[in-house]
Amino acid sequence: MAVWDDLVGQTKVEEQLAAAARDADTLVTAQAAGDPGPDASKMTHAWLFTGPPGSGRATAARAFAAALQCVSPDRALGGVPGCGFCDGCHTALIGTHADVEVVRTDLLSIGVKETRDLVRRAQLSPANGRWQVIVLEDADRLTEGAGNVLLKAVEEPAPRTVWLLCAPSLEDVLPTIRSRCRHLTLRTPPVDAVADVLVRRDGIEPAVAQAAARATQGHIDRARRLATDERARARRATVLKLPLRVADIGGCLKAAQELVDAAGEDAKQVAEEVDVKETEELKAALGGGQGGRMPRGTAGAMKELEERQKRRKTRTQRDSLDLALTDLTGFYRDVLALQLRARTPLANEDVRDAVERIARDTGPERTLRRIEAVLACREALDRNVAPLLAVEAMTMALRG
Repeated sequence: MAVWDDLVGQTKVEEQLAAAARDADTLVTAQAAGDPGPDASKMTHAWLFTGPPGSGRATAARAFAAALQCVSPDRALGGVPGCGFCDGCHTALIGTHADVEVVRTDLLSIGVKETRDLVRRAQLSPANGRWQVIVLEDADRLTEGAGNVLLKAVEEPAPRTVWLLCAPSLEDVLPTIRSRCRHLTLRTPPVDAVADVLVRRDGIEPAVAQAAARATQGHIDRARRLATDERARARRATVLKLPLRVADIGGCLKAAQELVDAAGEDAKQVAEEVDVKETEELKAALGGGQGGRMPRGTAGAMKELEERQKRRKTRTQRDSLDLALTDLTGFYRDVLALQLRARTPLANEDVRDAVERIARDTGPERTLRRIEAVLACREALDRNVAPLLAVEAMTMALRG
C-alpha cells in the first residue's frame, strides 16, 4: 500500500505532493553526490494544507512526510517515493521516525514555549532520514506570539528542513506565514469515497459505512467514529431530537442544559481515560513513593500537569459542543433542501420524519435564520462565551 492510500478524494493534491516528493528525492540524491541539484523544483521548505474539517489535511501532511523519507529502491528506477513499505515510509506513518515530528494539541492553543522547542528542533540536520520534517496539525491554534516565533523559522529555513502546516483556512494563519508557504487546498471527500475507505480499511459493513459517511457529509474521522461507537450514535440521535423540543421557553432551556451536560460528560470521560494514567506516570517519573508522597521540588510539575488537564477538559467540552452544532446545522440544511425542493439526498435520512415535519411547518426564511443562530453559537463559543449561555441563546432563537 502506498502512503497516499488513506488520502480520500484528493487526486489533484496527491499528484502535486507526489511530484514534489520526486523532486525532493532528486535534490537529496544530487547533493549526496556533490551536485547542488536541479535549478527548478516543485519542492519547497514550507507547505500549508487547508480544507474543511474531515477533508484529511493532517493525513495529507503525514503522507507527504513519509514520502519524503522513502528509501525504497524502486524510486531510483523512476518510481514515485512513498511506497508505504520501506523503513522510511513505515516509521514515518506510525510516528517513530527520528526525523519526523508530528505536533497536535489537545489544548485550546499552542504557545510560545512549545513553538520555540519546535524551531530549535527544525535547526537540526536529519539524524538518519533524508529530510527533517515538522508536521504542525493545528497551525490555527498558534497564539500571536507563537506565530511570530514560527515566522522567523519559515523565513530562514535550515537546509533540508520542511514545515508542513495544517489549518482550516488561509485566514486562520498569520498572513506573513502563509505568504511564505506553498498552499494546497483539500476538499470534502465524496460520500461514496469515504464509505469505501471505511469498508476497505476498517472492515465496516457497507450499509453502515454508507449511512455514517452520508450522515457526516464526508467527514472521515467522524464517519468512522459514528460507525464504530454506539455512544456517538446515541449522542447524535439526542442532538437531532432538539429541533422538536424548542417549542416553548422551558423546552429551550432544558434542551440547552442537556446539550451542555452531554458535552461535559464527554470531557469527563476523556479525563477518566487519560488523566489518571498521565498523573501516575508523572509521579513515577518524579520518584513518588508509597502513599502518594512526592519528593520536594516536584509540586510545580504536578501543578503544571493539572493545569494542562484542566485546559484539555475545556477543549474537549468545546469540541463536543461544536460537533453537536455541526449535526444540528446538517439537520436544518436537510430541512432547507426539502423546502426548496432540491434533488440532493438527505444527510439525515434516519430522521426524515422530523425533517419533513419541520420543513412542512415553517418556511425557508425561518430555516435560514435558524442556521444562522447555530453558526452564531459556534462563533460565541470560539470567543470563549460561557457554553450554557451561548447554547441557551441559540435554542431560544430556534424557538417557533
